[in-house]
Amino acid sequence: MILLRRVIGDALRARRQGQHRTLREVSSSANVSLGYLSEIERGQKEPSSELLAAICDALGARLSEVLREVSDTVALAEQMPGVLVPVAEEPVGRPSVRKVAPQGVRQVTADGPVPVAVRQDSPLKATLRTTRVRPAERDVVCAA
Repeated sequence: MILLRRVIGDALRARRQGQHRTLREVSSSANVSLGYLSEIERGQKEPSSELLAAICDALGARLSEVLREVSDTVALAEQMPGVLVPVAEEPVGRPSVRKVAPQGVRQVTADGPVPVAVRQDSPLKATLRTTRVRPAERDVVCAA
């Protein structure tokens, strides 16, 4: 499931960074605390429409432009089945046991002794994590 507040935060951060501006500059211009703006950009807080309009104004962007960008991102994510849906991940060193993966993490492959997990940080950003299982551990787990 895609979180609207994360997509809004990503759009605002991309605009701010594209202008080579700091959080402090934008927060001062939008009359919002630096910490709160940071939380909005990280998708931890969902801004009110008034606050979003003030941030857009501080960035020199129209609210409709930002919302259109957010809408396009959500539409793209909806067209990618399974990309944003967390699935079970195999724990490192114990491939026979499965557990529920943390939000946004899914097992992509377990080709041999190198499991690969993907964490979907935002709709268009993913982090890959691999861990090599030592042969001795793999043999013991398979025997159990």
